[in-house]
Amino acid sequence: MNNLLHVVNISFVLPYFIGKQFLYFHQNGYNEYVICSPSDELLGFAQKYQFKYKEVDILRKISVGKDIRAIVSIMKYINQNHIDIVTGHTPKGALLAMVSAYIMQVPIRIYFRHGLVYETSKGVKRFLLMSMDRLAAKLATKIVCVSPSVCKRSIEDKLNPASKQVLLSKGTCNGIDISRFDRQNVQNEAVQDLKDKLGLPEKCFVIGFIGRLVRDKGIIELVQAFALLRQKFSDMRLLLVGMLEERDALPETIVEDIRKNPAIITTGYVQNSIIENYYALMDVFVLPSYREGFPTSVLEASSMGIPVITTKATGCIDSIIEEETGIFVPHDAGCFATAIETLYGNKDLRLQYGKNGRKLVEENYEQHIIWKEIEKLYIKTL
Repeated sequence: MNNLLHVVNISFVLPYFIGKQFLYFHQNGYNEYVICSPSDELLGFAQKYQFKYKEVDILRKISVGKDIRAIVSIMKYINQNHIDIVTGHTPKGALLAMVSAYIMQVPIRIYFRHGLVYETSKGVKRFLLMSMDRLAAKLATKIVCVSPSVCKRSIEDKLNPASKQVLLSKGTCNGIDISRFDRQNVQNEAVQDLKDKLGLPEKCFVIGFIGRLVRDKGIIELVQAFALLRQKFSDMRLLLVGMLEERDALPETIVEDIRKNPAIITTGYVQNSIIENYYALMDVFVLPSYREGFPTSVLEASSMGIPVITTKATGCIDSIIEEETGIFVPHDAGCFATAIETLYGNKDLRLQYGKNGRKLVEENYEQHIIWKEIEKLYIKTL
């Protein structure tokens, strides 16, 4: 029986990056462990997904003293539980995981590269972020890139040799639960209750976004595009599902625009377990992001039969088929407004994009397709 350790910095990512994958590998003979920063959610996740865990402070920012203490704690945990496989997720979690596993001579050290955080950084910060990524990659035995464009950019930026990289099917780290994210399986009563709770009119056109409300996600352009649209279409609503964050924070003027506009609905933090109900409210899904690894939200929206508007940024460029499942748009508020207006005025096109998107996810990103690829990677490496 193999002992598998996942290292992440925050528990929030566990349902997204791994989720039911825990149960799949548990049923296939793996003992699973997690190291993560302290969280009130960890116990519940551990009971639900059947893994053991240890809380260790893993900070996003560099803190030499705390980082060294975290490495020592991870090393001790590896030794105590006879860990055979270590997977590191998120830049900082992956770096500490790879350093610890390398020192402890764990035979299988897998770095999941969920994105390239340095893409929107400059100067010294960019250099440090790239150096951290290169070190994690050097100490790993394999690097899983979550999208073809992340693979391509990793080689262009000389983060590691191409021979070290793998892509799971056509991308993602965990795949999509196509049964859960299926409009036919969503409870209509729950969706109607949510609609009433959010104050959405019975007949309105909902532009949806799910993710962190920060600059890198293109929220500035989305809010500006919505302001242009509202001048022409009073029945439009913008539904922003996610939290405002201090890191990469939005300008105060945009935050005020969001708060003061009654046609913009914000939800704050939403539990992953009910997120499909929010997708069910949307007529179009928009992700104006400047960088992604592979945007799971786009695939979830497509699985729900929702047309998508996104950019050609890293990760995003792999998530739709242009003019089949959605529309690519440059980072410009006017262009986003035009694309949204096109779909607003053509219901048949929305339905066709949604139908094609569902098929794309079913054929390429269903969870078990990805899990089997991960299992082959573990077995092959062993």
